[in-house]
Order: sequence, then structure tokens, then C-alpha cells
Amino acid sequence: MSNEAVRPLAGIRVLELGNYIAAPTAGRMLADFGAEVIKVERPATGDELRRWRLYAGDTSMLYRTINRNKKSIVLDLKTEAGRALVLDLVRECDVLLENFRPGTLEKWGLRPEELQQVNPDLVLTRISAYGQTGPQSARPGFAAVAEAVGGLRELVGDPDRPPVRTGVSIGDSIAGIYAAFGTVMALFQRVRSTAPIPLPERIIDVALNESILSVMESLVPDYLAYGVERQRVGGRMEGIAPSNAYPCSDGYSIIIAGNGDGIFQRYMEIIERPDLAADPGLRDNAGRWGRREELDAAISGWTVRHTREEALKILDEAGVPSGPIYTAADICADEQYAARNMIQQFPVDTGAAEPTTVGFPGIVPVIGGASLPIRTIGPDLGEHTREVLASVLRLTDDEIDAVTGTAETGVAV
Repeated sequence: MSNEAVRPLAGIRVLELGNYIAAPTAGRMLADFGAEVIKVERPATGDELRRWRLYAGDTSMLYRTINRNKKSIVLDLKTEAGRALVLDLVRECDVLLENFRPGTLEKWGLRPEELQQVNPDLVLTRISAYGQTGPQSARPGFAAVAEAVGGLRELVGDPDRPPVRTGVSIGDSIAGIYAAFGTVMALFQRVRSTAPIPLPERIIDVALNESILSVMESLVPDYLAYGVERQRVGGRMEGIAPSNAYPCSDGYSIIIAGNGDGIFQRYMEIIERPDLAADPGLRDNAGRWGRREELDAAISGWTVRHTREEALKILDEAGVPSGPIYTAADICADEQYAARNMIQQFPVDTGAAEPTTVGFPGIVPVIGGASLPIRTIGPDLGEHTREVLASVLRLTDDEIDAVTGTAETGVAV
């Protein structure tokens, strides 16, 4: 069977009311594996992500990436007509996915209990800054805040400088992954159960700050058990050594993770420091962490005598985990990514006279040996309004014209 036919979520229909990155990431994952994801966008402007990092044209590559394999329709949820159509669509969907501030759906007359009335089996996946309950649930927040409150920001950067942020909205992306997992889990429970699933068990409540906290490993247990408060350590990982970035003679740096006890011995031999390999005080991570400055100086003294390719070849032959620090250009040229179909090409309108061929990151996880093909990149605003209203709600052309042709309906194609 070709991977073109591998669509585990085929037959599942998702109504995405999300904006920005978190909920759209969850919708993208569901769409990647075969779900029909209908993305509802506001009239005229659509999802604000359409203009984030927009260098040319009218739709950013960020939007095209995160909203691939979806259908875009335009409805105004602030109008009665728009909300009525949302309820009509909910009747035909398995999942409703949203990332509004808690209380927004309720304000629009789309409370979980009202959604339950039109679709008793609906899975409602909700992403917010702090969750749907608790004393801070009503507070607004983007990923930047969640990354700080969840404990991540305090650990990123160098110890003598203020905390910094990673180069992507990692809080949104992690929350989106959890939301997709929670959605599939609820759908699985629905299939397995012989009795109706109570509404509270079909509400997947994902908080940005909790999503970050959940990947902070033993941050909290270490504090409670030992009184240890982890600190920023730059390119290192606290308690693990040697593992860092090291400069090479050609101006590049490489990552070497030689912190395994057995690996460390081989590592020191190839950098011509058998004395360190034989040192009993360096036989475990605790000892090596205490002497991390000494070890990094020894390793850098070796790497600066080699080009990036020379150093990586020697390390690879010795079985020491290492790798280059890639740019986007490096990723596009990498044979491993190419072999697994992880950069997929599409013609895209970038505002030029002719479409530009653009590579987009493939679908993860891999099924069948290579990334599944991306079916479509993120759609134009309202591209599928007419198609969805006809195929899902079975409206006639005249009915569609009636709801899309007047401003007061709040609906547009």
C-alpha cells in the first residue's frame, strides 16, 4: 500500500475555529493524517497569521505551512447568521477545535451545553493560556507568556544575561501537539465505549502554560526533593557534560553530545586527550559536570584545528553523536531529509508575476518509510466556503447565494 493511501483519520471531520498557531497546529496534525478540517476565518482579514512574517504577496508562508491540508471558509461568529451556520456545521462534525480566550464561545451562544444539544457525540478541544478553570483562567496570554510561566524561559540563555526566547513559538506548538493527542484520544474512547461519553470527558482542555510545564522534565521534582533551582547554562544542559557547541577552523560550529559514560572514553581518545579518558573523576556525569569548563576547553582546542566536515567525519567514525548546526539552506540540501520526503515542493503565489516553487516541511510522524504527501498548502481566504456549504450542509446554489451575498449575514465567499 502506498503512503498516499495511509490516512488513519479519514472520515473524521473537524471544525477549526482557531487563530494564530496553537489550535491551527492541532488542526494541521489532524488534517495531515486524513481528517477533513474546515477552518473558519473572519471576513476580510481571516486568521491574523496570514500576515505574520509576510515578506511579499498576501499570505505568509507561516500560514501556508500551519494550515496545510485544510479548507478555509469565511463566517462572522459575531453575527447571528454566522453562529447559526457554525451550529449547522457542528451537527456534521466530529470535533470542534478552538483557542479563544475562555468565555468567548459562551459569549457567542456556543456554550458546550448548546453544542452538545446539536451534536451529542462532539469532541470539544479547547486551547487557552491557563485552561478553562482556575483563578487565572480568564487571563489572556500568548506563547511568550506561557513559556515564562511554565518555567522554560528561565532556563534559556546564558547565566550572566536576561532569559531569552527560542526562535519559534514553541509554547503554541507544544500545546497544539497535546491538543491533537487529546482529540485523537477522545475519538478513540468514543469508538471503544458502548455507552455515551459524558460531556466533561469529551472536553479536551489544553493550557499553554501547562503544556510547557509538562516538558520541563524534573524541574519541579528536583526543587521539591533537593531544593535545587535550575539555572541558565547557555548551550549546555545542566548536569550533563560534555555536551555543547564547539567552533571549527572554517568558522562553523558543531554540536557534540559526548556525555554517555562509554561514549566519553572514545570521545577523549579521538581529541587526543587520553588523560581525560583515564581520569577516574570523569567516569560519570556528576564528575564531568563539575569540570565542564575544563572539558569544553579541551574539546574546543581540538575542533578549532579541523573544519566542520573533518571534525564530523572523525566523530562519526568513532560513534560519537555529533552534527552540524543547520540553516534553512542546509536543511533544503540535506540528503536525509530528502530521502524521507521531509521537504515537499509546491508552486506558491508570493506576489511575483509567476508562482514560486517553495519547499514545505513534511508530515511527522512518518508512516511507511517516508513522510506522507502534503495534499494542499494553506488555502486562500474563503477558498472553500461554497464547496463546504454545498457538500456538508447540502445548501443549494440559491441558498448559498442568499447567505453569502448580503453584508448583514456576516458570511462571505
